[in-house]
Amino acid sequence: MSARRSSHAWLDNELNDADVLPERRHKARARKPLGRRRIESLTADPETGDAADDVIRFLLDRGHLTEVVAELKSGKEATAYVARGPRGSVLLKLYRDLEARSFKRDGVYREGQVILDQRAARAMQGRTRKGLEMLQAGWVCAEYAHLWQLWRAGLNVPEPLVGPEPSEYAQTTPAVLMRLIGSEDAPAPRLSDASLTPEEARSAWRQAVQGMADLLRLGYAHGDYSTYNLLWWENTVIIIDFPQLTTRSNPNFQQLLRRDAESLATSFRRHGLTETAEQTLREVQRRALGPGPEPRVLLP
Repeated sequence: MSARRSSHAWLDNELNDADVLPERRHKARARKPLGRRRIESLTADPETGDAADDVIRFLLDRGHLTEVVAELKSGKEATAYVARGPRGSVLLKLYRDLEARSFKRDGVYREGQVILDQRAARAMQGRTRKGLEMLQAGWVCAEYAHLWQLWRAGLNVPEPLVGPEPSEYAQTTPAVLMRLIGSEDAPAPRLSDASLTPEEARSAWRQAVQGMADLLRLGYAHGDYSTYNLLWWENTVIIIDFPQLTTRSNPNFQQLLRRDAESLATSFRRHGLTETAEQTLREVQRRALGPGPEPRVLLP
């Protein structure tokens, strides 16, 4: 583990506090790792009002959700569901247990972070049961923390619905709740799936490059930036998927930034654009020197 300090100093407290979630603490007995949840286990029983899944029960009891409606999309590390809450339509992202994910090589994104508790650091490096729980919590907390920072900075990202204090969103592990982009009947499609006119494609490209530049201006590389992690809604590009967001403290930062530029250029070819990775990166770097979006004002 690198000796350089992470920008997420709060992570030490959240990962190493064994009493953050006493009611959610895993039992020591062996259990099958949780992968993709069946929608039937996430919906409340009409007679009792209880859901079979303990995470959903917790979210219902705390008032974060009122109902899980349908599965939206399943990926390599999490499944997204359409849900409802006290503030309207919700995108519920439920991470699989680390042992059940097809995407497991997350170390490249975590380099440069510091975990001050050496026992915790060894547990995570050794991927012990406790270490995996810490990594899982860290992955979820990182997505919330990044969402809050980017949302406040004015970037086009989904609004996080739990927080902004880490002590609040740490309790929802392994779930991340954000405002649904689109509607329940027609959630916003990924750019990779959207049908665009040539004019729309050029607009989407400019917005996507600007979004990557806005991230770079804040000192971030996305780590997985392509049309698969960009939504298209009302002629606007919305950036999603932030747990692997990395900072300049990561020795792999430049490599990840270049890979983002290449992924963006490659994934836009289906929309008829033929920019190279080198051209894309230069344009991102040029735009990152300019002004950023207007920060959002959060009302009490």
